[in-house]
Amino acid sequence: MANAVFTTRLSPSYDDVPEERYHFPKRYLPAAQAAVGDWIVYYEPRRTGMEGAAGRGRQSYFAVARVSAVTPDTTTPDHFYAHIEAGSYINFVSPVPFKDGEDFYESRAQREDGGTSKGWFGWSVRPVPAREFERIMQAGMAMPLRAYEQPAAPLQGFAEEQAIFDYERPMIERTLTRPYRDQAFRRVVRDAYDNRCAISGLRLLNGGGRPEVQAAHIKAVEDRGPDSVRNGLALSGTFHWLFDRGLISVDRDFSILRAKGQIPEELLPLFPRDGMLRMPSDARLWPHDEYMRHHRETRFKG
Repeated sequence: MANAVFTTRLSPSYDDVPEERYHFPKRYLPAAQAAVGDWIVYYEPRRTGMEGAAGRGRQSYFAVARVSAVTPDTTTPDHFYAHIEAGSYINFVSPVPFKDGEDFYESRAQREDGGTSKGWFGWSVRPVPAREFERIMQAGMAMPLRAYEQPAAPLQGFAEEQAIFDYERPMIERTLTRPYRDQAFRRVVRDAYDNRCAISGLRLLNGGGRPEVQAAHIKAVEDRGPDSVRNGLALSGTFHWLFDRGLISVDRDFSILRAKGQIPEELLPLFPRDGMLRMPSDARLWPHDEYMRHHRETRFKG
């Protein structure tokens, strides 16, 4: 097993759904097979293969996932799929640029003269040493407190011991804990929707300045839904309740579906007049159709 970097684009030339599968040509097969059973990071290059703003890639590492298997693509010769372990995908709280100042996260990406090795970045699947993988993880999953967030009070007598334990514990182990994943998921979804409810459009803050909007999984955690921003919606508490119980859902065109006769009349004025979901400004963060379809087919009561 070995850590690796998977470069993924929005381009339709590959059948990528990073939360579930990664499509690649045969030349990358040895590196992909070596990653089976281990963790990889996803990297978005400068060119995504799309037009407009979406065509300008972030040149950043943006997520982590674990590879469960590699299988042939039965429809495209000399192509394969790296399958992602269900529920293992986690969006980074903050995308990590490929270098920090003049220091590259992947040492092999830096030429001897200090410049960028375009040849190395040209490899879509490339191995990465464990120490460099861990460093990318540390940068991507760091969650500094914001003005409206307060640290939890430590248990009496355990503060020093807990601090030492957290420092020595590998970053990847910490990201596997449900509380940590929930906090990271909440952060990225709220940020994507600018702390506004995707249905009502309201941006409410409590007396302490904390956002009231919640992060809802489209494909639920118990159904092995990933902690991906594309599997999330920012919703007020009321709409979150309606969504989880299948009284509302989202269609392929991002129109809001309502279970006939099951929505309390006093809530109807909160729905947008055009009947459309309020989307993130960045199209890369929009809900993915596979997760919306899952919700419609398994949860929606319409």
